[in-house]
Amino acid sequence: MPSTTASKVSRWDQHGREHVVRVQRAGMQRMLTCDTCGWRKGAQFLPWLKAEEHLTEVHQATVDPGGAGT
Repeated sequence: MPSTTASKVSRWDQHGREHVVRVQRAGMQRMLTCDTCGWRKGAQFLPWLKAEEHLTEVHQATVDPGGAGT
Protein backbone atom coordinates (compact mmCIF):
# COMPACT_ATOMS: atom_id res chain seq x y z
CA MET A 1 0.00 0.00 0.00
CA PRO A 2 1.48 3.41 -0.99
CA SER A 3 2.15 5.95 1.73
CA THR A 4 -0.20 8.92 1.89
CA THR A 5 0.94 12.45 2.61
CA ALA A 6 -1.10 15.64 2.72
CA SER A 7 -0.53 19.35 2.35
CA LYS A 8 -2.76 22.33 1.67
CA VAL A 9 -3.04 25.48 -0.39
CA SER A 10 -4.83 28.34 1.32
CA ARG A 11 -5.87 31.76 0.03
CA TRP A 12 -8.07 34.54 1.40
CA ASP A 13 -10.82 36.29 -0.52
CA GLN A 14 -11.54 40.04 -0.50
CA HIS A 15 -13.84 39.59 2.53
CA GLY A 16 -11.07 38.09 4.66
CA ARG A 17 -12.39 34.50 4.50
CA GLU A 18 -9.87 31.70 4.20
CA HIS A 19 -10.38 29.04 1.53
CA VAL A 20 -8.36 25.81 1.63
CA VAL A 21 -7.71 23.09 -0.93
CA ARG A 22 -6.11 19.98 0.56
CA VAL A 23 -3.66 17.98 -1.55
CA GLN A 24 -3.38 14.30 -0.63
CA ARG A 25 -0.76 12.16 -2.27
CA ALA A 26 -0.92 8.43 -2.73
CA GLY A 27 1.90 7.24 -4.98
CA MET A 28 2.04 9.30 -8.17
CA GLN A 29 -1.59 10.43 -7.98
CA ARG A 30 -2.79 13.43 -5.98
CA MET A 31 -6.36 14.19 -4.94
CA LEU A 32 -7.42 17.80 -4.50
CA THR A 33 -10.33 18.56 -2.15
CA CYS A 34 -11.76 22.02 -1.45
CA ASP A 35 -12.86 22.54 2.17
CA THR A 36 -15.20 25.38 1.12
CA CYS A 37 -17.29 23.80 -1.65
CA GLY A 38 -16.37 20.10 -1.65
CA TRP A 39 -14.83 20.21 -5.15
CA ARG A 40 -12.63 17.19 -5.84
CA LYS A 41 -10.18 16.49 -8.64
CA GLY A 42 -7.43 14.03 -9.31
CA ALA A 43 -4.14 15.49 -10.53
CA GLN A 44 -0.89 13.81 -11.40
CA PHE A 45 1.03 16.94 -12.40
CA LEU A 46 1.11 20.43 -10.85
CA PRO A 47 -1.55 19.79 -8.17
CA TRP A 48 -0.72 22.97 -6.23
CA LEU A 49 -1.14 25.09 -9.36
CA LYS A 50 -4.53 23.47 -10.02
CA ALA A 51 -5.52 24.15 -6.40
CA GLU A 52 -4.54 27.82 -6.77
CA GLU A 53 -6.52 28.07 -10.03
CA HIS A 54 -9.63 26.65 -8.33
CA LEU A 55 -9.34 29.12 -5.43
CA THR A 56 -8.90 32.05 -7.81
CA GLU A 57 -11.59 31.14 -10.34
CA VAL A 58 -14.31 29.78 -8.04
CA HIS A 59 -13.81 31.64 -4.76
CA GLN A 60 -11.94 34.78 -5.95
CA ALA A 61 -9.45 33.95 -3.21
CA THR A 62 -6.13 35.42 -4.30
CA VAL A 63 -4.37 36.65 -1.14
CA ASP A 64 -1.57 34.27 -0.11
CA PRO A 65 -1.36 34.25 3.70
CA GLY A 66 2.29 33.19 3.48
CA GLY A 67 3.25 35.80 0.89
CA ALA A 68 5.36 38.86 1.48
CA GLY A 69 3.46 41.69 3.16
CA THR A 70 3.85 45.42 2.66
